[in-house]
Amino acid sequence: MLRTQLYQLVMRGRLTTSVAKAKELRPMAEALVTRAKAGTPNARRLLASRVPLAAAEKLIRDIGPRFKERPGGYTRIIRLGARPSDGSRRAMIEFVS
Repeated sequence: MLRTQLYQLVMRGRLTTSVAKAKELRPMAEALVTRAKAGTPNARRLLASRVPLAAAEKLIRDIGPRFKERPGGYTRIIRLGARPSDGSRRAMIEFVS
């Protein structure tokens, strides 16, 4: 489930989910962006093993160079309030600009 959410975050740039899932997803996304910044063949293989190939390519081609000068903190979590149906706390996780 987290792998699918990670894929959606990379492809769309933001994702709305529960607060708990967003907190679990954040370190995984941060690690992927750090690997993508290197851009080495080994980093490509590692990324391809963790997310689908399309997401790995987007990380290497678009997201990694965007954060080349940034030392960390590539994502942010914005709390949205409770979901109407069951009261679960929602959050939006996105890449910073």
